[in-house]
Amino acid sequence: MKIHQLSLFLENKPGQLTAPCRELADAGIDIRTLSLADTQQFGILRLIVSDWKRGYELLRDKGYVVKDTEVVAIEVPDRPGGLLEVLKVFEKSAVNIEYMYAFTFGRGDKAVLIFRFDDPDAAIALLNSAGINVVGSVEVYNR
Repeated sequence: MKIHQLSLFLENKPGQLTAPCRELADAGIDIRTLSLADTQQFGILRLIVSDWKRGYELLRDKGYVVKDTEVVAIEVPDRPGGLLEVLKVFEKSAVNIEYMYAFTFGRGDKAVLIFRFDDPDAAIALLNSAGINVVGSVEVYNR
């Protein structure tokens, strides 16, 4: 159950984050969660939005450098050591975690995290075999 993440490359200067957020808001596309990483010259804004296809087309048509990437959302026990339990699943596998960030909602005693794996299908198989809940796109896009 992979979900789609939009990645935008923005100049690292004041005001660059406002414009794409305004474009999405004006189009009625909800940002479900985001992550912003920077370097001296540019930033990478990673977004999970309510309608990724429309969001992708809108931002591309507005001139943004935007990329669609498949990521995996999983539930993690919201307690000390909860993330460690998930990380142990990959400890002896060939699957690499490229990056991860927190989602804006949790469910009860569970937190939700977004992972970018080098092999998402293999990661999902490992997670499923370990009994870890992979959150579906319907839950993410339509929460």
